[in-house]
Amino acid sequence: MKNNALAVIRSNPFWSYQVAGWSIWFGLLVAGTFAFEPSSYLFARSLGYFYIAVLGFILTSGLRYLFLFVSRFRVIVRSLICFLSILIASILWPVLIFTVGRVVPLDWAGLASSGVIPTEPFDNIVNLTYPVFYIWGGLYFVIKLILLLQVEREKVLRSTALANQAQLSMLRYQLNPHFLFNTLNAISTLVLDKATQQANEMLTKLSKFLRYSLDHSPLDRVTLANELETSQLYLDIEKVRFADRLRLQFNIDADVGEAQVPTLLLQPIIENSIKHGISKSEDGGIIVITAQRKEGNRLLIEVIDDGPGVPDNEIIGQKFQPPKGVGISNIRNRLQEIYGESYELIFTNAEPRGLRVTILIPYERN
Repeated sequence: MKNNALAVIRSNPFWSYQVAGWSIWFGLLVAGTFAFEPSSYLFARSLGYFYIAVLGFILTSGLRYLFLFVSRFRVIVRSLICFLSILIASILWPVLIFTVGRVVPLDWAGLASSGVIPTEPFDNIVNLTYPVFYIWGGLYFVIKLILLLQVEREKVLRSTALANQAQLSMLRYQLNPHFLFNTLNAISTLVLDKATQQANEMLTKLSKFLRYSLDHSPLDRVTLANELETSQLYLDIEKVRFADRLRLQFNIDADVGEAQVPTLLLQPIIENSIKHGISKSEDGGIIVITAQRKEGNRLLIEVIDDGPGVPDNEIIGQKFQPPKGVGISNIRNRLQEIYGESYELIFTNAEPRGLRVTILIPYERN
């Protein structure tokens, strides 16, 4: 039962504000009596103010239901009804205070003699009721507007989050189809050549690689050691196609294996090196992957090939605009989503030849 009441309050904050508002009003009146009136009046006036606050609570709660009912009307009609209803309630309040105060025998508490219960039904109507009810009405609509704006903002944030998630989920499945076709063709060739063991090993590695890529969302992070292991699966598959034409070298510092990196960070870069570097050379080439921790708690990862590099006319300074393929664009989008402005993705020509891709991200560990 208690949990149900709390759930109602959380789902409809009006009652929290209503109780808090009238409690504050009652407390201020009692505090004023304590500070400026004779102590003999404190109990009587406190009881009287509580009784008046309860009547005000009931009347304003009724106004709230009226406002909800007329919310379907046109703005002019709704505004007129709200204005008139507050006016009627502000007149009705002192009348109820006077009437109930005369019907219910409260004189034992000295309420009448202390001046809390009016001797006439319209005593203090201007000084007391108009300001209270119009302030209440103003606060009601201001708070309601704020809450509506907050709800709309949450809807926009949820919609944006869903859109981003949908986009990232789409990126998750954008593996290069040429890689899959080439790999399946290589497996088919191995099967036809009766190299069933090698075909089985290649199929197993392809299965592990695809499972890894599908089991992790684009915003997931894994250790650099796991990412390198997955990159090795991809390279092993490609080595079946390129054999000795594809040579590999890993220069990984011992203290960076547990660093957190986005999943499938390296594969599109390695694929780009193979496509534009290794495959265009009859003698193949080498891909060097390095990782080290830099000053300022940063992780530096580089993928370097010895392919033809980038033509001089495409270089601005020492850098050039990266390829506009899906894989590289996905990397940039994911790095932006995860790290904001705290990352660098730089493409430069290597010495004496080839392409150097440099990634600089915060060094983080679980």
